[in-house]
Amino acid sequence: MTTSSHQHPRSALDAESVRQAYRRWARIYDTVFGGISAFGRRRAVEAVNNLPGKNVLEVGVGTGLALPAYRADKRITGIDLSEDMLERARERVVREELCNVDALEVMDAESTRFPDNSFDTAVAMFVASVVPNPARLLAELKRVVKPGGHILFVNHFLAPGGARLMVERAMARASRSLGWHPDFAMESLLPPRDLERCTIQPVPPAGLFTLVTLSNDKPA
Repeated sequence: MTTSSHQHPRSALDAESVRQAYRRWARIYDTVFGGISAFGRRRAVEAVNNLPGKNVLEVGVGTGLALPAYRADKRITGIDLSEDMLERARERVVREELCNVDALEVMDAESTRFPDNSFDTAVAMFVASVVPNPARLLAELKRVVKPGGHILFVNHFLAPGGARLMVERAMARASRSLGWHPDFAMESLLPPRDLERCTIQPVPPAGLFTLVTLSNDKPA
């Protein structure tokens, strides 16, 4: 699959821009984004729950909105770049007595501190369009997930055309303030080989989000 360069995000985000954006959003994140992202989050967790293996890495765990939905036999490690968001996730773990959450740590998803092959599954919800270098994110998740494990993304991806594409292009100028790329193309995350073999599922409402599942078939 080929794509023209104009489909890629126009403006780069850096880690400090993301931290600042989510410091602003932390107190109101659940109210503003919780409902909008609920369908995608639910689909992603359902997919994780139905996959084999128990050790799960949630990248960009944020305020922990997804944590209560994991099956009790899944052992969850969550990471996020924002300490402000993680404070609320920790409060949620205590409040809802989530005994299967092993750790919630401040960590850069593009360069984690985990050993190779640490997890059976890694899931990144609404993260791919936030990180400065999506290709590095994918490479890092391939490193920390065991061979034969799974990597899942749920994200908003750039529309192929129509009115939504024009809106996303217009919003792209505010990427640094928003803390994410409205004009994020799937090809910015997945190279052609992975695009050919991954499973792609539209998620309600109106296919605004997409669930991507990729088997971690590491080279011998």
